[in-house]
Amino acid sequence: MERKIFAEYWVKINQIFAFNYLCRKLKYMHVYLDNAATTPVAPEVVEAMIPILKEEFGNPSSTHFFGRQVKAHIETSRRNIAKHIKCQPSEIIFTSGGTEADNMAIQESIDSLGVKRIVTSRIEHHAVGHTAESAAKAKNVELVYVDIDNKGNVDLNHLKAILSDRKPTLVSLMHANNEIATLLPLKEVSLICREYGAYFHSDTVQTMGHYSFDLSELDIDFITCAAHKFHGPKGVGFLYINKNVKVHSIIHGGAQERGLRGGTENTSGIVGLSKAFDLAYEDVSEHQKYVQSLKSYMIESLTKAIPEISFHGEIDPDKSLYTVLNVCLPKTDKSGLLLFTLDLKGIACSGGSACSSGAVQGSHVLAGINAPSEKPNARFSFSRYTTKEEIDFTIKVLKEIYQGVLV
Repeated sequence: MERKIFAEYWVKINQIFAFNYLCRKLKYMHVYLDNAATTPVAPEVVEAMIPILKEEFGNPSSTHFFGRQVKAHIETSRRNIAKHIKCQPSEIIFTSGGTEADNMAIQESIDSLGVKRIVTSRIEHHAVGHTAESAAKAKNVELVYVDIDNKGNVDLNHLKAILSDRKPTLVSLMHANNEIATLLPLKEVSLICREYGAYFHSDTVQTMGHYSFDLSELDIDFITCAAHKFHGPKGVGFLYINKNVKVHSIIHGGAQERGLRGGTENTSGIVGLSKAFDLAYEDVSEHQKYVQSLKSYMIESLTKAIPEISFHGEIDPDKSLYTVLNVCLPKTDKSGLLLFTLDLKGIACSGGSACSSGAVQGSHVLAGINAPSEKPNARFSFSRYTTKEEIDFTIKVLKEIYQGVLV
């Protein structure tokens, strides 16, 4: 039986490779709707990075001209990013991305700030969830999960009840869920944490570059960023650490990043990150308006095309991340091959978090909101480069699948 299933999947995989080859040769439509996993790098970002890669190669820790030249790019980028999110440059610590930043915030809350309890939810990204679980085992820290509803909304009254004993606590809750798009009321949670004397960390990887942040007004201890979620390069991001929070290094080595993260900086990546910020915040409200219109259009069109369809998480624009839509589709005898079938027809999407795409188990997020496990889901996620024509093509293919035209 297992061999038969493997053979069936192997045939599909070879069909995918063949189709992708034909797409390139014949220029068939090939639609990318997996922007929550990663976004294409903007041409302007590539252009900004090229001089660093080709010509300005010095080590930023060197004191000679070549090093100083590169160091200047890093500090200019740091100031530029700080300007966009309204914080001090010294509060930005460059990292290899969101996962490292989340790890650093959680680990150093325990090691440097004396946190004895972590409060999080069961639908966090694994960069938070697994790190919290590891800390609970290795460092004897209490791990508590706040209640959520079936759309992924955090029960704020339960959060208050947990924090009421004022035990030294880190609250770690993501700004927007990467699979079901439900938004956290960030400011309200920050006020609750301050009221009860808790530290607050939010994984903002999916929202940085898509929403405006004013950290001069938002009282939060840690937020995180990954450049590749908003048309920057992979392998670079940052951790914001509130100036009132004093932590130690999590990566020991040199004195880079104010002694908090040893290792030679990824200068070209940092320059690319800075440029991606410029592009994202040129007109963030217009960007949001455009991408939200695509999401709303897809919701409306899918509902008409497949009446049995439903959606995971919040879809109200005020409560939902506008770049992500998680669709719950009717069950068919070929539900397990839905993503393969879509890819065969030129549509790239996801069945959950890309960081777990190779896992055999289902999505912990969908399990956390008690979603029906027998129904297939698809996460479609959009960017500034997504078009209405691509949405129309995707809906046409899905409609054909559920009319039995495709196999």
